[in-house]
Amino acid sequence: HASPAASATATNSGRFLDKACVRDAAQQQGANTKPESPWRLCTVSEVQQAKTLLAVTPIFACTIVFNTVLAQLQTFSVQQGSAMDTVLGGAFRVPPASLQAIPYAMLLLLVPAYELLLVPFMKRLTGTRSGITPLQRIGVGLGTVAFSMVAAATVERRRRDLSASGARMSVLWIVPQFLVFGVSEMFTAVGLIEFFYKQACAGMQSFLTALTYCSYAFGFYLSSVLVTTVNRVTARHGGAGWLGDNDLDKDRLDLFYWMLAALSVLNFFCYLICARWYNSGADGSDAASAQIAAEGDAKEIS
Repeated sequence: HASPAASATATNSGRFLDKACVRDAAQQQGANTKPESPWRLCTVSEVQQAKTLLAVTPIFACTIVFNTVLAQLQTFSVQQGSAMDTVLGGAFRVPPASLQAIPYAMLLLLVPAYELLLVPFMKRLTGTRSGITPLQRIGVGLGTVAFSMVAAATVERRRRDLSASGARMSVLWIVPQFLVFGVSEMFTAVGLIEFFYKQACAGMQSFLTALTYCSYAFGFYLSSVLVTTVNRVTARHGGAGWLGDNDLDKDRLDLFYWMLAALSVLNFFCYLICARWYNSGADGSDAASAQIAAEGDAKEIS
């Protein structure tokens, strides 16, 4: 028979973890029962933390591809800008690496606008307190990031065609891909931090927030894996591969961008499945209730 404390952890997913905080009935009825080892009996709080981590892992995994796109904007897009005309107004030169500041400038502008304009509008439209949930916010960002790669691929194809004829495009043509990514990051990155913070049980806020930076690390690592794999696969017939010459006029960076756009679309649909599976009302979104149950469990076990 499960104790009331154990029943407090029952959710729609991860129920198999509930057994970790249920004391064995034979030992519970025995006289002079010794305290259980923490390796054999967990508190409700510990089980709830494990459930929360298990539930948010698919959402976290879906943001890795997003940060893989970010890696391209900080590497290949800078190289792309270096191969373009960086002169503005006849004298001023735009450092291609400085274009990376555009997404962060977008964040400074869009986050206040989001809180002051979009959230109140969505509250009136949906009738909910938050207006737009963190999961919806992440989904919007993951859905729009593909357009950043579409813009990058289109511009790169045009740049190669003009370069073959001896002309050079203005570096300002790569600004749209940074702008689109800035909008996407406003929804995804900020929404992910908000999601982790709201879903975390007591004691897990810092840990789940740190997962956001793990997503950056995995995204950049996946970028390196993709570049290496694409080069090996596309160089099988004796060529240098799409990205093997380190010369954008010879490489096929545009095809690599199109591949990332397709991967982003696929990742978006995977996210929709994960978000549908995730039940924010049952899988740890009410951290306060879980903490109350945990405090009662601690008294019961002690």
